[in-house]
Amino acid sequence: MKGRLAIALLVVGLAGCRKDEPLLQDGPVEPFMLDLPAWMPAPPVPADNPLTRPSVELGRHLFFEPRLSRTGTLSCAGCHFTDRAFSDTVALSLGVAQQPGLRNSPTLANVAYHPALFRDGGVPTLELQVLAPIHDDLEMDHSILTVADELRDEEPYRSLSQQAYGRPLDPYVITRAIANYERTLISGWSRFDRYMYQGEASALTESEVRGWELFSGPVAGCTACHGGFDLSDHSFRNVGQYSTYTDPGRARISLDPADEGKFKVPTLRNIALTAPYMHDGAMATLGEVVDHFASGGVAHPNKDPLMTPFTLTAQERADLLAFLNALTDERSLDQVP
Repeated sequence: MKGRLAIALLVVGLAGCRKDEPLLQDGPVEPFMLDLPAWMPAPPVPADNPLTRPSVELGRHLFFEPRLSRTGTLSCAGCHFTDRAFSDTVALSLGVAQQPGLRNSPTLANVAYHPALFRDGGVPTLELQVLAPIHDDLEMDHSILTVADELRDEEPYRSLSQQAYGRPLDPYVITRAIANYERTLISGWSRFDRYMYQGEASALTESEVRGWELFSGPVAGCTACHGGFDLSDHSFRNVGQYSTYTDPGRARISLDPADEGKFKVPTLRNIALTAPYMHDGAMATLGEVVDHFASGGVAHPNKDPLMTPFTLTAQERADLLAFLNALTDERSLDQVP
């Protein structure tokens, strides 16, 4: 595939970018003060790409820039909507040629904490992740080299690139700036967080509390995979969605048949905003998702042993759905004015 070949070549080229080139800033660069809940650990940040005010601002401009695509019509925000916790509203996003992509576009909430990117974990860093949608034939279908050439002398790209990285806008700058903006998309401001981490017993309704007890208890046992502050262990699991998968999932990367049908466990933060669900967007509602997991899924050789059926009464199902709706942030994920 043209896009995959371009990505491979660019990874080699970007890896060769010299980090010891002299910087041209006139003075120290203002750090970006990430707003985190007091209980949440700080996300990892690469030593060679610190969070700075100009790098994050540059990344935000680029994230909303439609000229990252071949036709100048599709930005990153075209598949990651701010009011949907930076996810999409359709099962498979349409690229510049109006062809559907390979998988459902997930939320970018707390993506800074993910040890691997994409639903199959095929990319190890946010910086490298930026390359894929730009060069994918089904998505932006463009060249990051051309993007840099087109935007380099325009403002605010020209000034912010020099302020942030001491060099003109180029692929090195584009990938690192967008990655830094994405690192600021923090989710930790839901009513559940107030209940769980700030001790506000009244933050959840009685139904939502019962739903949390089901979610975390032995009946549903959801926290076995959806635990921790991000409500995901970021592992790869086959949840018995299909008996035969057209998308190999993790096996696309590992080439191990035992990984067929395994996809990264998604965060459940803002889950009420991120429909449709599953790697292919096949489930339109949270009710469908709950019913699938309660059923234990369909038979598959790689189905996770944790996928066992359980029974919910109508009230318990309603309580569980109420809890999931309480995971929505009460403020915007975007921290850049």
